[in-house]
Amino acid sequence: MKDTRKLTLAAMFLAVGQILPFITGQIPQVGAVLLPMHYPVFLAAFFLGPSYAALIGFICPLLRGVLFGMPVLFPNGIAMAFELCTYGFVTGMVFNRFPEKNLIAVFVSLIAGMLAGRLVWGIAEVILLGIASKGFTMQMFLAGAFINALPGIVLQLILIPLIVRAFLSRRESKTA
Repeated sequence: MKDTRKLTLAAMFLAVGQILPFITGQIPQVGAVLLPMHYPVFLAAFFLGPSYAALIGFICPLLRGVLFGMPVLFPNGIAMAFELCTYGFVTGMVFNRFPEKNLIAVFVSLIAGMLAGRLVWGIAEVILLGIASKGFTMQMFLAGAFINALPGIVLQLILIPLIVRAFLSRRESKTA
């Protein structure tokens, strides 16, 4: 029964990852600021654990690229696949290491996942753009990973802990 629940939630998070970017109107610049595909991956990390979240994170941008043409698969979609995979894995792994599933655990896990994912994204961009004989500078990394993404990062740091806390509180009230 637990496996069926996890598979169902995984499918839901993957579907949400396909749908949420429509909020940005398929405009890459807006998507790069609001980061709509990241939310279901981070939430999957908290509710399904690192393995499911990593898989969802890896598949989500590739599937969306194939189905809807955004993100463009090379180099953006491939780099995002590694980035989101890392978000899911690191966030879920760090969260699972906390004995108490409280707000501090959520924030620490989320920030660890965000930093690791952005680092992996930068490495992937260097490799992929190197293959294409194009450069990827530190300025491009900082702009893409932090400066342009700042509104999305702030929204994630506000909304994701609120959502996780609401579900954790609901779960606790059911067991009490």
